[in-house]
Amino acid sequence: MTTLSFEFFPTKTDEGTEKLLKVRDELAEFNPEFFSVTYGAGGSTRDRTYAIVKSLQERGIAAAPHLSCVGDSTADLRDLLNEYKELGIKRIVALRGDLPSGSGLAGSELRYANELVEFIRKETGDHFTLEVAAYPEMHPQATNFERDLQNFANKVKAGADSAITQYFFNADSYFHFVERTQAMGIDIPIIPGIMPITNYSKLARFSDSCGAEIPRWIRKQLEAYGDNSDSIVKFGEEVITDMCRRLLDGGAPGLHFYTLNQSQSSLAVWKNLV
Repeated sequence: MTTLSFEFFPTKTDEGTEKLLKVRDELAEFNPEFFSVTYGAGGSTRDRTYAIVKSLQERGIAAAPHLSCVGDSTADLRDLLNEYKELGIKRIVALRGDLPSGSGLAGSELRYANELVEFIRKETGDHFTLEVAAYPEMHPQATNFERDLQNFANKVKAGADSAITQYFFNADSYFHFVERTQAMGIDIPIIPGIMPITNYSKLARFSDSCGAEIPRWIRKQLEAYGDNSDSIVKFGEEVITDMCRRLLDGGAPGLHFYTLNQSQSSLAVWKNLV
């Protein structure tokens, strides 16, 4: 069975929240397995993340809050885990988290995602299904691919149930990653993270910072469209649909869409597939 899930990020304004509620309802019609909600660097969006998660749960929609360990004490994490249990949350996306600007790992009680996974398991047993991150094209801060694979294996060993990948535009990178992890004896589901293409300049900046490669032929075609947003969206839909179809045909267990709090492009791709 192919699973479907979507990601939101916390909004900063009441207007943004109203828009997000509309997007939530549009996406919920497709019965996703869950909605994940991101968590800012150093827990900077903690309250807003909690509010969105609460609104999803109250509507009977399964929510999976991101939880990062950098910048939060174990006492704070323990309190938040208890709050999520009281809300009825059953799934958490456990991450190291982005480092707050100008700081490093110094001072953090838990420094890496595998330590967070281990902590959650110690505190809550099997109450939560734990998702972790995977990086088919290597984490941008990893020293090499072999080390990155070992970091992933450490998260699985600590108790991760499944993984969601960083987005990518080359299906072969996903298949290679899965093959390498299977060779290491790792058999948890690894869900491809999918980023719709709607704005080239923003996508290029973000991809450069997070280490997601945009193939040259895609870059050149997007550059050729210039400011023609309709052409960019149409081309993006075709490219992402083709990649998703190949992923699913190749055995990917589902798709996780990074919606950027929009519904149109993610739904367009999903409708093309079903």
